[in-house]
Amino acid sequence: MKIISEHKINGKTLRLVLGDITERETDAVVNAANSYLQHGGGVAGAIVRKGGRIIQEESDKIGFVPVGNAAITVAGKLPAKFVIHAVGPRMGEGDEDNKLKSAVLSSLLLASEKGLKSISMPAISSGIFGFPKDRCAMILVGEAVNYIKKNPGSSLELIEFCIYDDLTARFFKKEFEKIS
Repeated sequence: MKIISEHKINGKTLRLVLGDITERETDAVVNAANSYLQHGGGVAGAIVRKGGRIIQEESDKIGFVPVGNAAITVAGKLPAKFVIHAVGPRMGEGDEDNKLKSAVLSSLLLASEKGLKSISMPAISSGIFGFPKDRCAMILVGEAVNYIKKNPGSSLELIEFCIYDDLTARFFKKEFEKIS
């Protein structure tokens, strides 16, 4: 794990790291999920493989989660305490930017409702869902900054973006450089 960039905003930390989200020791890690919470490929597959079947079993009990919303389960054997399953949009379904903003905000609000102090988030929808990586970075970083500014009483002290590959990390780094 390598810290690429970090900012303090209103006493809260916004961090960008290059690494494997399944190894993050935050209160919650965010899973880029589909509406049926079937965790087969990408980040979701890795989270269930490392965290254990309990994550899929709890997801099955939740059932359907609409695009732009989020649900929470235990994290099984992962170092994190919880997994927040954020359902981002697939490219081509329409209104993708607003749906991605909603998925990010839903994840942050759910973490705060649970009193969590730290959250680590991947580049939601930018993998198999085909969302452009540059727009993903712009939306995720922008929503996190807005959340911190609008919710000073949130329990969240650390919002982290954990990015797996150099290409995507470069887009996130560009957005971090714009934070004032």
